[in-house]
Formats: sequence, C-alpha cells, structure tokens
Amino acid sequence: MKPLASLTVAAMLAVTSSVSAQRTADIEGAKDYPTISRFNGAVIEFYQETKWGTYRLPVSDQGTVDWDRPMSLEGKVIRIQYSVSHENNSEFVLQNYKAALLRSGYEVLIAIANEALGDSDRPHTWIDRYYATGGYYNGLNNQKFGLGLNFPTWKNDHSFIAARGRENGKDIYVIVYTVVADAFTIITQDVVEVEAVETGLVSVDNISSDITKNGHIAIYGIHFETGKSVLKAESDAALKTIAEYVNAHSDKKFFIVGHTDNTGDFQANMTLSEERAKSVMTALITTYAVNAGQVSAYGVASLAPAASNLSDEGRAKNRRVEIVEQ
Repeated sequence: MKPLASLTVAAMLAVTSSVSAQRTADIEGAKDYPTISRFNGAVIEFYQETKWGTYRLPVSDQGTVDWDRPMSLEGKVIRIQYSVSHENNSEFVLQNYKAALLRSGYEVLIAIANEALGDSDRPHTWIDRYYATGGYYNGLNNQKFGLGLNFPTWKNDHSFIAARGRENGKDIYVIVYTVVADAFTIITQDVVEVEAVETGLVSVDNISSDITKNGHIAIYGIHFETGKSVLKAESDAALKTIAEYVNAHSDKKFFIVGHTDNTGDFQANMTLSEERAKSVMTALITTYAVNAGQVSAYGVASLAPAASNLSDEGRAKNRRVEIVEQ
C-alpha cells in the first residue's frame, strides 16, 4: 500500500498564543507510522507501541457505532497522540483524514463528528465508553494502550474515523479520535496491525500425530473475517492440509469444532462458533472433495478453553477450530 497522502486539504491557520501549552517538538523516541503522514503542523505529545493486544472497535458492518458488539482486533497496536492548533476543529481534521485514507486505498468504515457520535454530543461519555474500563458504561478499555494527554470532557467538538487497509499480508486498521481542547486540538491516532498469534503452519504429519496421541488437534491457520464466519483466503493452505489428511483416512469420521474466547455474549458466541465450523466443513466438501459423510460441524463457544481467558494471548489461543476424531 502506498504511503498515506498528505493530511492537508487547505492551508492551516497560524498558531496563536492560545496554544502556548503545545509542544514545539516531538517527544523523544516518537515517530509517525510509516505509511501515514501526520496532520500538517501536528506535534507528537505521546507515543506507545504495544507488541500484542486486543483492541475493541465499536463499529458495525453497517458503518454505525455498536457498543454492544465491538470488533476484537488483535495484533500490534501503535498509539500516537498529536497536538495541533485548536483552530483546526474536529470536523476539519476528520475530513482531512478521510480524504487521505481514501486516496491511499483504505476502506473507510465510519466517519462521524459531533452530534453523530451520540452520547449527548459531548466527549465525556464517549471517552468513558471507548477508553475507560468498567464503570457505568462498561467501557472498552482502549486506554490500556496508553494516554499521554487528558481529554476535555465537556467541549462538544469531537470526531471519530476508522478505516481498514491491507499491507504485507496484514489487515491494517487506522482509528482516529479528535477533540478540541482549550489550548490545542488533540488527535489520538491508533494503528492496529492485525495478525495471528501463531504461524498456523500445520502438516498432515502434525494432524496424524496429534489425533493419534490426543484424539484432536487445534488448527490456528484458519482465519475468518472479524466477527463473521466468512473464511479468509489465507486459510486455504490449512484447509488443503486438513482435506489431505481426511481423504487419506476414508474409514474415519471427524468433528469440525468451532471455539471462541469468553468475550461477549455466550449465546452469540455459540452461534458464531457453529457457523464457523460449518464454513470449514462446507469448504472441505465443496472445494477439497472431502466426503460429506466423514465430517460434521459443531460449535462450543468458550466451553473448552485451551488457555486462560485472562490474557490477550490466552484468548487468542482459545479462538480456534479443532479437528476431533469421532
């Protein structure tokens, strides 16, 4: 993916004395994300990289805010907080990001400002929902990736945009929350590089060994679209290997079992885990010529964890598909 186009569609207004608290240079060790040019005139006030984490993005397939069923994005998270002259209002920043992201080939998932954000047209409850943890709104805890600047809570000039792209085999999500404070405008830019917790490499020998020894094997090379049962293209290698094993053991039958972590509604996870197992079964039968009489699909949600659900890494291990010998 080419570098993000310059984030300016009009000349910035001059910095005035009202932004005297803004830094004049980036904090030490900070840097822009390689493919995203910074907003013109912005200074980095906070920078933090998290090697692995689960980022909660409350955006529905219809491009609306969905606090009840947020996406769970896993991988490296880079948070950069910029400050820029407060004359750059939130909607102006939003439109700059939107135009630049679209020019660079990103899909904009949502782009909203002020009253469209809901929550009484103010940052106070948005921040409680999005960044805080627990509390009255059962916040998503995205503050765990660090915050260097305090958000104003009652100024009603804020915006939010999320976009998705792809680079070097990874899904790249760019999420930007902008809010105008007294001294300057705060731009909180998050980049999530989504990738699997394990390589997912599997061989016929691996499957044979694990099923002989344990009666089942967990497959981590099968990938689905976030929150859906749609198989991604990068699942093909694992599916082909599973099919080779099943076809080589025509005298045996197998369960395809979908598993989730314990995040979200249990009944919804039961449905999702079964739908994902059925997607795998259907692909094995229709694409890889597996005998339909050899495989059946079930979902068990979080009933059989492979690791503790108390950590991001543990939850990632729990989201899997298993092949179980009947």
